[in-house]
Amino acid sequence: MLSVLRCPAYRNLFTAQIVALLGTGLLTVALGLLAFDLAGDRAGAVLGTALTIKMIAYVFVAPVMAALIERLPRKAVLVGADLVRASIALSLPFIDQVWQVYVLVFLLQSASATFTPAFQALIPVVLPAEKDYTKALSLSRLAYDVESLVSPLLAAVLLSVLSYSNLFLGTMVGFLVSALMVVVTRLPALPANAGQGSLLHRTTLGSRIFLREQSLRGLMALNLVVASATALVLVNTVVFARDLFDGTNEDVAFALAAYGAGSMLVAFIAPAALERMRDRTFMLVGGGILPVGLLCAALIARFGSPWWALLALWVVLGIGTSMISTPSSRLLRRLATDATRSYLFTAQFSLSHACFMLTYPIAGWVGAQAGQPAAALCLAVIAAGGTLAALALWPHSTASAAAPRAAARPGQ
Repeated sequence: MLSVLRCPAYRNLFTAQIVALLGTGLLTVALGLLAFDLAGDRAGAVLGTALTIKMIAYVFVAPVMAALIERLPRKAVLVGADLVRASIALSLPFIDQVWQVYVLVFLLQSASATFTPAFQALIPVVLPAEKDYTKALSLSRLAYDVESLVSPLLAAVLLSVLSYSNLFLGTMVGFLVSALMVVVTRLPALPANAGQGSLLHRTTLGSRIFLREQSLRGLMALNLVVASATALVLVNTVVFARDLFDGTNEDVAFALAAYGAGSMLVAFIAPAALERMRDRTFMLVGGGILPVGLLCAALIARFGSPWWALLALWVVLGIGTSMISTPSSRLLRRLATDATRSYLFTAQFSLSHACFMLTYPIAGWVGAQAGQPAAALCLAVIAAGGTLAALALWPHSTASAAAPRAAARPGQ
């Protein structure tokens, strides 16, 4: 897995990803605590709304920005987005109203909606061989997992000596270091995209390819499964830990770390497992784990459990989400051409986050109005539906489809 780090460009980009993720991890913890400080036991509703706004930015800003920036130098795009994110993170400690949280979250995540798809689309160009790209995907998943594990633990340590508002400064530093790493990286030249049609055509190109391809339609359904589990963890961990278990800020961080640990386990085994198992099989196993895990969360919220049982369940949810997320970009790479790569990655970014526009409000508002058992049960039903839809939309016969035939016609 580590052999891909011998490529200097990828090594620098991977370093940029790690430091930015660490900063974002501190932001996740700090936002949850800020919401609890501003809204008390309705923190889940506030955080759910904030994360829904984040998804709105991802869904609607990302495709438009991908079309607008296609002819701009990728280094300038990435560095500019990082600088915008850093400046917004610097302002977050000074807010004291819920509406201010919503505005700044939208601005920050609009910059992320520009940065992330452009960054992801660079990796298969830097590492064109599929075996190397698979290793890079596992490293990327591992980076997310390390962030999920280390950032909450780091936050717990910092919270023992600092107020949570100082965590936002760590977020700013992460984005600044990410920008610096991109600046010093020699990026590969990207083929010029000519004749891609109108702005509307380019904005919707990736989504239209998704609708044509059976494997990508299955991926869209599995994105809903991931969104269901992730919404429960990100929105309601603070409520589970602080309210249902009468825990501390540090307990919130440890629960998020447990979720990251489960995902990390999958990142380690994925390269070897995907050499022997089809992507479809691997991802659908994850799709089977998550509805059961969410049902268990509903039972814990209703009847109670030892604290260790909740931590163990969060590990299982991390395993399930990673089994779907880690191989997903392999499907995009196989179907992409130079002309459509950025649009496909942007479409996956946008469509996957569109699912959170449904699951975040359910996790937050249903949890606040009807209780955590009802929210977890609703999410379990949605996740089960997504898994069944993936089975129907992604037939076994197309599980290993790799021909870029549909993606090769960008003018359609």
